Amino acid sequence: MGTLTYGMNVSVDGYTADANGDLGWGVPDDELHRYWNDRTGQVALSLYGRKLYELMAAHWPTAGQAPDVPPVEAEYARLWLEMPKVVFSRTLESVEWNSRLERGDVVETARKLKAETDGLMEVGGATLAAPLVRAGLVDEFHVLVTPVVIGGGTPFFPSLTRWSQLELVENRTFKSGAVLLRYKTVRD
Repeated sequence: MGTLTYGMNVSVDGYTADANGDLGWGVPDDELHRYWNDRTGQVALSLYGRKLYELMAAHWPTAGQAPDVPPVEAEYARLWLEMPKVVFSRTLESVEWNSRLERGDVVETARKLKAETDGLMEVGGATLAAPLVRAGLVDEFHVLVTPVVIGGGTPFFPSLTRWSQLELVENRTFKSGAVLLRYKTVRD
């Protein structure tokens, strides 16, 4: 059975994107990029919603080919292209870059994929993660707190009808002042 993780850069006030959907405040330095590269290299399957998939697919397929691309970014481009992806969308006609399109129920499909996948799975994006968090399917959270306050936008955690107990399994401070808080979900 797969282990489903959810992780993103998060502002100090708890948001993954600002009120306009901009993620630019969270652009990682080389050390943070290395962390995300290492993590991406371990992922057996990644789950994407349409918005994040379109954002990533518009950049990473050609990013590694630019003559002045930093090596850490070229490596991420390669890892992203190789990583198997399931994209949830009712409007996209097709997907590329080692991806397959899924139109079914997110929670039911994620349950099925967890049962069928050996290794690490990740869900990308707060909107897609929300129903999976509410359904208790996320096994681990990687909250990379970035030293910026953006004042509103898309929260990392959705509203919940019940508490979810977490156990801190790792914390790490980066030179930039960002802090990784990695939690496992406590199961009854």
